[in-house]
Amino acid sequence: MNVLFLCTGNSARSILAEAYLNHAGKGRFLAYSAGSKPTGRVNPLALALLQEEGIPASARSKSWEEFTAGPRMDLVVTVCDNAAGEVCPVWPGAPRKAHWGVDDPAAVQGSDEAKRAAFRRAFDELKQRIDAFLAG
Repeated sequence: MNVLFLCTGNSARSILAEAYLNHAGKGRFLAYSAGSKPTGRVNPLALALLQEEGIPASARSKSWEEFTAGPRMDLVVTVCDNAAGEVCPVWPGAPRKAHWGVDDPAAVQGSDEAKRAAFRRAFDELKQRIDAFLAG
């Protein structure tokens, strides 16, 4: 089953979701991530958290345009409210769609500790949703 996680910048939440589903899905799923307006780089705090968890991650911020011609997606999940409200491309095969609104950890201001805590909260929320998805 192919799953595409979408967010606006494809620098944090969608990257975390892609990496975790690929790790936890144990080959049953192929996860991808992309953004409507990709930042062009993955947030270093997202990469650090995934490394801490022992999960390989994509180090590239991608546009959703890369996925309009394939591979065929079975499920497209928006993980931020901005992407959920945007007009998405037409996906080949008319995949199922879902929205999992998760606060943007990259938007948190303050100390490095506060920023890392925000990434941990986002990751834990995505992990909980993906674990429930895998169990269902």
